[in-house]
Amino acid sequence: MKTRKLHQSLFLGLGMLLVAGMSSCGSAEKAVTTKAQGEELIEVYCTGPDYQSDKNYFRASAIGESLDQMVSKKKAGTNARAELATLIQSTIKGTIDNYVNSTELNNVEQVEERFEGLTREVINQQLNNIKVICEKQTRTGENKYKTYIALEMSAKDLEEAINQKLSQDDKLKVDYDYEKYKETFNAEMQKLEVQQRGF
Repeated sequence: MKTRKLHQSLFLGLGMLLVAGMSSCGSAEKAVTTKAQGEELIEVYCTGPDYQSDKNYFRASAIGESLDQMVSKKKAGTNARAELATLIQSTIKGTIDNYVNSTELNNVEQVEERFEGLTREVINQQLNNIKVICEKQTRTGENKYKTYIALEMSAKDLEEAINQKLSQDDKLKVDYDYEKYKETFNAEMQKLEVQQRGF
């Protein structure tokens, strides 16, 4: 009787080991299959919702890679600044177009040209006031350095700097309406946030 119970216990134990072994083989097989298909989950630093532009901040992320650590950092910074500048210029262009079209100004083309020239000047100055909000460095298997970086510029600071420049311009002083411009700029920032968030 005792021998029979012992055999049943051994049989049950072996059965459980066999089931556990089979299920672990299955999961290993799945992992290999996924990798064999060329898919591998990677982490990209300094990206995601916290690093996207919203109605208050322009933000841009970039990556730089080099055998030299400092060159990697410079590449990432340059790429992020270029991305940020493009984003800002696009938003300001939309603001100017909508502002000029919504007001009754004389010689619209000349006014628009003057706005664009002055805002471009301000944007170039403001690009010196950007803030690094994320920076990470890694070293790859090929012994290269990879820098991940995210930059940010305050929309409010940019809008105030543009207002100051536009309101001091003799050619625009008569036609320039700050409240109308600010309202148009804020609407463009809202649009940007929606585009970046994807909703």
